[in-house]
Amino acid sequence: MTEPAATDVAHLHTVADDLRAAFVAHRYDADGVLDLLGEDAHAALGRGEPVPVRRACAGGGELGTLTRLLLIGDTCDRSEVAAALGPLDLDTAEAVGLLRPDGDGVRAAVDVRPLDTGRGTRWLFSDLDGATRETTIAPDHVLGVGQASLSLLRASVTASGSVLDLGTGCGVQAVHALDTADHVVATDITARAAAMTRAGMAINGVRADRYDLRTGPWFAPVDGERFDHVVANPPFVVGTPTVTHSYRDSGLDLDGASALVVSTAADHLADGGTACLLASWVVTGGDWRERVAGWIPDHGVDAWVVQRDVADPALYVGTWLRDAGLDPRSGDGARRAQEWLEHLDRAGVEGVGFGFVFLRSTGEATDLLAEEMSHAISDPMGPEADAYLSRAAWLRTHDIDDARLQLAPDVALEQISTIGADGAGWSEVVCRLHRTDGPRWTHEIDSWGRSLVAGLSHDGLSVADVADLLAAATGESLDPAVLRGFVNDLVRHGILLPPG
Repeated sequence: MTEPAATDVAHLHTVADDLRAAFVAHRYDADGVLDLLGEDAHAALGRGEPVPVRRACAGGGELGTLTRLLLIGDTCDRSEVAAALGPLDLDTAEAVGLLRPDGDGVRAAVDVRPLDTGRGTRWLFSDLDGATRETTIAPDHVLGVGQASLSLLRASVTASGSVLDLGTGCGVQAVHALDTADHVVATDITARAAAMTRAGMAINGVRADRYDLRTGPWFAPVDGERFDHVVANPPFVVGTPTVTHSYRDSGLDLDGASALVVSTAADHLADGGTACLLASWVVTGGDWRERVAGWIPDHGVDAWVVQRDVADPALYVGTWLRDAGLDPRSGDGARRAQEWLEHLDRAGVEGVGFGFVFLRSTGEATDLLAEEMSHAISDPMGPEADAYLSRAAWLRTHDIDDARLQLAPDVALEQISTIGADGAGWSEVVCRLHRTDGPRWTHEIDSWGRSLVAGLSHDGLSVADVADLLAAATGESLDPAVLRGFVNDLVRHGILLPPG
């Protein structure tokens, strides 16, 4: 069944108190749903497979009804839904766009799901997706909590003070930020997204004076304002300069949306403020780092850019077409795939990079590190981003030669050797320092460098003094500039730590 036109959700927030009461009464929260479904059916829900979920809900009472109604989009008996949603009556639920009649039963008109972002369950409203039912993806479709938004949640530095959530969508970043921040301004291009976010604020008990919802493009709604934190999951899809779905299409060519957000975000950071941004960029045969570096202001920020993945254009286009409910194998989907891929080909696009951009306002000359991190890492990434930016600030204000550093406790020495051809014994091929947590960085190191880092400690000799002792003992010395670069890289990656 294909869903009819989307309902008006402007007044959805008015039923939030009654809806929350029903959810709390029947344990429609992250833990309650997991307990009901069990791990296997819960995993099936994540894959968009409704049958295992439906089976697990049998005999699940009101919680089973809510799960079927709101998470897999089943048409449910009116009396069962009335019992599950009380004190909210069905007529009111239909009037505000939460439910719609379907024959003798009723079904959800929007998606309402529980999410635990680390501090207990929060409920978020969004439009119905096509994961477990056929539905029409409207131009102003409000996307629910997906992998991109979850990645940004895990990668964001803990918010405090004032926060700008640019392109709020269903409001997940804004609601999460208000666990620790004082105030959030959430913006989006559509009134529908603002209405979904308002409903999310209401059902999660956020006071109206702690947030401000504004509609308008890009940074226009906050012109001239600065914030302690900026977080953005913008419509960064790389494609033609057209808009078919506002949650993904910017109207700017190729990676113009990411370029705009990255280049402008620093203008809205207070002193010491931090921006955590999702972004995409085209890979055209040159070094992707040069392209993204061109978006970073020349002055005023410390920046860390992390490329997590690179997608083949054909895979990229097919994925986003399916996301919008189109089949790239035939009909309109095939036509759009052809146009999209031809556009990328004309631009020389060989791949599409995806990752994070972290900025911290410093008022100093810009410091930038852009690097690839396609290997598995230990989430969450947010604490590491905060720590990286703090280490970058330390490096700017301290002399490496005079520094007293020591190996981080989670660093291991990895040695790889092979047996000699003559059977004479093992011969070392490579030696690496390896961080065993967080981003799991590795740095190749020779015997001189291995001795250097082993001789460092916070209450011991400075880097220069240890280097001088090594030179005297081995007869080998390292060029001072090379030594500083070596140590600088290890500090940036948290392998060598400054005191404090």
